[in-house]
Amino acid sequence: MRALSGVLTVFLFLVLTACPPSEPPPDRLTLDAIEFSRLPGWGEDALWAAIPAFLRSCATLQSRENTSPFYRNQLPAGEGIISFGSVADWKPPCKAAGEIAEGDDEAAHAFFEHWFQSYLAANNEEEEGLFTGYYEAELYGSRRPSERYRVPLYRRPNDLVTVNLGLFRDDLRGRRLAGRIRNRQLVPFESRLEINQGALEDKNLELLWVDDPADAFFLHVQGSGRIILDDGSVVRVGYDGQNGHPYVSIGRKLIDYGDMEIEQVSMQSIRTWLEAHPERAEKLLETNPSFIFFREIPVSDPQTGPPGAQGVPLTPGRSLAVDRAFMALGVPIWLDTTEPAAGPSDSEPPLRRLVVVQDTGGAIQGPVRGDFFWGFGGDAEEKAGRMKQPGRYYLLLPKTIHPNPTKTKD
Repeated sequence: MRALSGVLTVFLFLVLTACPPSEPPPDRLTLDAIEFSRLPGWGEDALWAAIPAFLRSCATLQSRENTSPFYRNQLPAGEGIISFGSVADWKPPCKAAGEIAEGDDEAAHAFFEHWFQSYLAANNEEEEGLFTGYYEAELYGSRRPSERYRVPLYRRPNDLVTVNLGLFRDDLRGRRLAGRIRNRQLVPFESRLEINQGALEDKNLELLWVDDPADAFFLHVQGSGRIILDDGSVVRVGYDGQNGHPYVSIGRKLIDYGDMEIEQVSMQSIRTWLEAHPERAEKLLETNPSFIFFREIPVSDPQTGPPGAQGVPLTPGRSLAVDRAFMALGVPIWLDTTEPAAGPSDSEPPLRRLVVVQDTGGAIQGPVRGDFFWGFGGDAEEKAGRMKQPGRYYLLLPKTIHPNPTKTKD
C-alpha cells in the first residue's frame, strides 16, 4: 500500500506541476506563392467584371507619392512581416488595367497573370477562414419625427475622437479606439443603452428618422443603406464613425440565452425572433454596446454601392471587407468559398471569383476573414443574412513585390 501511495504521490506531483497547455500563437498573416493554374475555378470567372472595382481602387493612388507604402499601416520589413510594396509597385498594373477593352475576359485573365503573383493566405498555418456577407439595406424614413418615424439615425458628434493606436505602437497597427475628451483625458463614449436612454438628446444630431428599430439596428451592422423618404425621394446614408465600444453579436446572445441553436442563427431568424418577442427586443439589441453614426451621401450611380473604407463605391459581388490589421485596401483577392444554400435540402453553390479589398468592419477580425458585398435589394439581403461559409482566399500582388512568403506551393 505504501508503494502504491508513493506512486500516486509522484503521479499527482507530475500532474499538478506539469506545464499548462501552451497558448495558441497570435494571429499572423502568412503567404505561400502558388501558380494561377492552382487557384480553384480561376478559368471560370468572368474576370473583366472585377476590373471596374480594381480601377476605382487604383484611382486612390494618383495623388500619392511613388515612394510611400501602398499599405498606410505597413510595418518596416522584417521576419514575419508581410510587405504590400510601395505605390510605385502598383501604378504600372493600374495603368495597364485601364487599357483592357470592356468585357474582354481573355485580356483580363492575361493581365492578372502577367502583372501579378498569387499567394495562398493563412493565419499562421491555418488556411481556412470564415466568410460572411453584407448588403446595402433599404429603410423607410423621414427628415422629421412623427408617430410612424420615431427611430433616429444620428450624425457623428463633434466631440467623438478616434485614435489610431498603430501610430503609437507597432504591435497595435490597425487597431483603433474611440471616445471623447473630458478634462484633457480620452474617456469612453456612451454605449447603445445610454444613447437609447437619451444621452444624445437636445444636441441636434438627428440626421433622419426611420420607422423600425430592427431595421435601424441592422443598418448599424451593415454600415450603410438607402432610405426611401416619405416624399418618395431616396437618399443614401453611410458610416461616419463608431462609439468605440466592441461589437457584440446578438445572435450569440440568443444562443447563450437558449433561444436558438447555433445552426439556426441568421439575420432572418433574428428578425423573426425580434418580431415575436417585442417585450424583450429592445433589451436584446442593447446588449450590443457598439453604435454607428451616419452621414448623408449623394446617390451618383444607383448601380454601385456606398463608399467603403477605401472611399470608393463598393461594387456588388466584387468588393470584400477584411481586417485592416492584416490586409491592405485595394488588393485583388481570389475568393474560394460557397454561397449559402437556398433551403435546408439545397446544395451550396461555389462562390469563386476575383474581388477587391475595399472595406472593413468591426466584426471582421483575423488574417483569413472576409465579408462579401452582395449589393442591395431583397436577394442581396437574403443571401447576406444567411452567409456563414468556410473558405480560403488568395492575394494577388504585383510581381515586383517580395512580401516574405514562407514557401512556394507547386
